[in-house]
Amino acid sequence: MKKTKMILGLSLMAVSGLILVAADHIDAPATASGSAVDITDVYTFQGQDINNLVFAVNTQGLLSPNATAVAKFDENVMVEINIDNTGDNVEDLVIQAIKKDDKMYFFGPVAPGTTGTSSTIKTAAASGSVTISSYGSSALTAEKNGMKFFAGPRDDPFFFDLGQFKAILGGTASGFNNPGVDTFAGTNVLSLVVEVPKAMLGTSSTLNVWAETKKKQ
Repeated sequence: MKKTKMILGLSLMAVSGLILVAADHIDAPATASGSAVDITDVYTFQGQDINNLVFAVNTQGLLSPNATAVAKFDENVMVEINIDNTGDNVEDLVIQAIKKDDKMYFFGPVAPGTTGTSSTIKTAAASGSVTISSYGSSALTAEKNGMKFFAGPRDDPFFFDLGQFKAILGGTASGFNNPGVDTFAGTNVLSLVVEVPKAMLGTSSTLNVWAETKKKQ
């Protein structure tokens, strides 16, 4: 796979700590540039193996079952997980994922060639690949170099009661109900998951993590 420059398509806010999540689900019309670049959630949490850290990036939110069956990762869009381990909010390591045919290829964690909105695929730091799982089929995973990989459709794990939120904003409700109504129930996302040994991420006890989608130029 040749080196290719990728330019920022969408950036999600930074998150830090051991188990955190950020979400938006739908971009503003002025910044939206296609569902393939729309990041819905970023999750970072300790793996079942406590020596590992798991990164999950979900894209293409609000997919109905019918839409999920035909949804695909875009070969011209790279998902890049940025990791700051020095506390300056500049990425020190990146994990890159890009689709080719029926597989998702992963690179890193590795120092980026450049920081910011332009990236080059770090082909010398290939870490593994996985066959992309199909909707309705068993999840396919792969392991290599101490890392684990997954790519494919998943039920949207994010819970939000949008109707009650609107009622609160409109002044007709004072708070959320318990239990609430999950607005995202029955909808799916396309998910990338990579589990990484903590030893590959530096020695800092705190990481800042954010994700970007970048289009091929």
